Amino acid sequence: MAFRAERYGSRADTAVFVACLLLSLAALALPEGLRAPIAGGLRRTVLYPFLTLQRRAAESAKAGERLTDLRAERDSLALTATFLPDLRAENQRLRGLLGLGARLGYGFLTAEVLHQAGITDGLTLVLSAGREEGVAPLSPVVTADGLVGMVRAVDAHTSVALAWTHPDFRASAMVEGRRIYGIVAARRGEAAGELMELHGVPYRDLLGTGVRVVTSGLGGVFPRGIPLGTVQGMLSESAGWERTYVLRPAVHPAEASHVIVLAPLRAGDTLTTAFRPPASFARDSVPTAATPPARVRPGPRP
Repeated sequence: MAFRAERYGSRADTAVFVACLLLSLAALALPEGLRAPIAGGLRRTVLYPFLTLQRRAAESAKAGERLTDLRAERDSLALTATFLPDLRAENQRLRGLLGLGARLGYGFLTAEVLHQAGITDGLTLVLSAGREEGVAPLSPVVTADGLVGMVRAVDAHTSVALAWTHPDFRASAMVEGRRIYGIVAARRGEAAGELMELHGVPYRDLLGTGVRVVTSGLGGVFPRGIPLGTVQGMLSESAGWERTYVLRPAVHPAEASHVIVLAPLRAGDTLTTAFRPPASFARDSVPTAATPPARVRPGPRP
C-alpha cells in the first residue's frame, strides 16, 4: 500500500508539473495586452503569499547584513577606545625620541626593545641593534625622559642592555644645578624595581622633595646631565657622615619600547640641555635646608 501511495503521489506531481508547463506556454502565446493583466492578477491572488515570503526573506537577509556590519563597527570602536590611551602614549614617546635625537645631533642610534619572556624581564632589555649598527659595550641607553641602562653584551644585530633595575647597576649621580654627588642604584626590598636609591650624599647637604638627580659624568660611562629621577624622601642617615634618599625614576625600563643608544664618544659630553625637564620639574624650586624632605620608611634589606 505504501508503494502504491508513493507511486500515486509521483504521478500527481508529474501531472501538476505538466499542467503548469502547458499554462506557461499558453501564457507566452497570449498577446501582450492580455498577458500583463493575467500576470498581475496571478501576482495579486495565487502568487501573493509566495511573493510576500520572498520579499520578507530578502529584507531579513539585508537586516542580517546590516546587523553584522553594525557589530563589526561596534567591535572596531571598542577596540580603538581600549587601545587609544596606549597609542597616544606611544606616539608621545616617539615624538620625544625624535626631539631628543634632534637635540643630540650626532653620536647616537635608535633601537627597538624586543619582547622577551623570562626571569630577566625588567632587569635586562634586548635591543634590535648590534655591532653592525655601531652598538658597543657600556653604551648608555636612554629615552626622552632619562636613563634606562647601559649595553652589557653585543651581537651582530642585537644587544643586551643592563637596566637600572638590575641589582648590579650603578651610576655616578649629582643633584642638578648643585655640586652634590652620590651613587644611584635600584632600591632593594619591598619596592625593588620600582624606585631608586641615592647613596653617599654628604650629611651637611639636605635635599628636599622634587629635586632632580642626573648623571654626573664621572666614571667615563654616562655623560653628564642624563635624568635619573627625583627625590621622594630621605631613607636613612648616618649622623655626621652621609644620607640616603629615595628617588622616583625618570623612566621605567618596562615602559620603553624604543630607545636611543649613545656612542661611547659622548661619555665626556654634557647633555643637560638635551634632556628638557618636564613641566612639573620646571615649576619646582631647589629646596634648601629650610625645606625638610619627607621621611621614607626603610624597607627590608636583603
